[in-house]
Amino acid sequence: MKFLRVTPHLRSVGFGFSVALFASVALFKVAAEARDQARPSAASPVYGVTLPAGYRDWKLITVAHEAGKNNDIRAVLGNDIAIKAFRSGKRPFPDGTVIVRLAWRYKSSARNDAVFPAPQSFVAGEPTNVQVSVKDSKRYADSGGWGYGQFEQGLPNHDEALVRTCFACHAKLDKADDFVFAPYSR
Repeated sequence: MKFLRVTPHLRSVGFGFSVALFASVALFKVAAEARDQARPSAASPVYGVTLPAGYRDWKLITVAHEAGKNNDIRAVLGNDIAIKAFRSGKRPFPDGTVIVRLAWRYKSSARNDAVFPAPQSFVAGEPTNVQVSVKDSKRYADSGGWGYGQFEQGLPNHDEALVRTCFACHAKLDKADDFVFAPYSR
């Protein structure tokens, strides 16, 4: 049986290969970490709220029209915990309640108005944003037990000043409403 004789040349080739392999793995790891840091977070700043999975299939709480600067129409949806609390009138809302408000530009419908004797039909136009309120009385104790997030085109708005204004507006509501604007529409 013949044995491979390891010469100094083979030893240096093996060592060089090991160093190159280690350097490649380290470089790959650094590049992956940099890419992850450059990728914007899926969570809203301040509260860390994310878009809940499947929220578009949740039950309707109410609809609204916001005139003025926003001039939008809104659908307010809730998870099962929110719907149960709205229906029973339970306040404060239990932890785990999630309320999602979707908004679209308020737009006149020429197509629909062509059917009616006068312009009177309005529909959802371009989407503006989705706002999410999450009830967790321990995690969000400083904001009445609620965490907030705003999302545009499925991505969180990372403007901390904007997100901080959420609770500032909700705090103006009667505490008996548990800082929630939306009434339940039966």
